[in-house]
Amino acid sequence: MDRHPQQIKRERQDKKRRARNVSNLSRIRTHINKLLQTTDKGEAEKAYTQAVSLIDKAANKGLIHKNTASRRKARITRHLNSLN
Repeated sequence: MDRHPQQIKRERQDKKRRARNVSNLSRIRTHINKLLQTTDKGEAEKAYTQAVSLIDKAANKGLIHKNTASRRKARITRHLNSLN
């Protein structure tokens, strides 16, 4: 089987992109989970702004679908509003 230079380059680029995407998705999940486990209102507000920012950036870049981003933001907003 032939190994064309373009095919080799494409595979190399795909590996880089996948690593970047997995890393960014993991960061989003980590921030969301950290926020959902928080019971302090002040701490939660700081985590909320970071999480929403990451979610919006991921949706704008096409990493996650806009409806998925909306659902995740609604979930963390509901948690934030439930804190005293």
